[in-house]
Amino acid sequence: MPIRAVLWDIDDTIFDYARADLTGMRDHLTAEGLVDGFASVDQALRRWQELTVVHWRRFEAGGVDFQEQRRERVRDFLGAPALTAAEADGWFGRYVTHYESAWELFPDTVPVLDVLARDYRHAVLSNSSIHNQDRKLRVLGVRDRFEAVVCAAELGFAKPAAEAFHAACEAIGLAPHEVAYVGDQPDIDARGAVEAGLTGIWLDRAGTGGRPELTRITDLHQLPALLRRDTRFGASDTFG
Repeated sequence: MPIRAVLWDIDDTIFDYARADLTGMRDHLTAEGLVDGFASVDQALRRWQELTVVHWRRFEAGGVDFQEQRRERVRDFLGAPALTAAEADGWFGRYVTHYESAWELFPDTVPVLDVLARDYRHAVLSNSSIHNQDRKLRVLGVRDRFEAVVCAAELGFAKPAAEAFHAACEAIGLAPHEVAYVGDQPDIDARGAVEAGLTGIWLDRAGTGGRPELTRITDLHQLPALLRRDTRFGASDTFG
């Protein structure tokens, strides 16, 4: 059967999370008077990114809930293990204010959604929470493009677990083999989707390559042609 729907990752796929995170954290550190605590702003940003990866992986593995991974990230970043939940939440909330002011979709997002709108259904599967991602899509003006927004925090399991992909397929009433998944992480997104029975597409915006077993695009503008070829995207269908 042909591909009938596209499931989308959000952060660093349709939404420029990395740029917003860097810009927001830089402004937040300045406002909090924390810049002098690091050799440079870049060093502080690198530390924040490292801790984000560490604590996000703990959340994905089920070792901590969504809110607590945020709190522990703040405690580690500030070197303040005794910080209360309320204090950590307050600090993170002030960061979010700066982060949200830098929100932007990638330039290719809306044009490609427009091109695909007639022929494919669309939904979201994210390793974040409904509270975060539904609001984000609404603020960015694209929530109505997606039939469903399915998130790990509410599911109780995260990509690359097959259960996460299957739950998203069930939300739109399609079998996995009728659905393509597009995301920026080669293993969590593309390989995870393939192992769950979907068609996985790695959006490699940085052009890093090196994963010939995965179907890869480097720009969303390449996606419509790939979907319409619908050959189950073997290695010969890799772009870039």
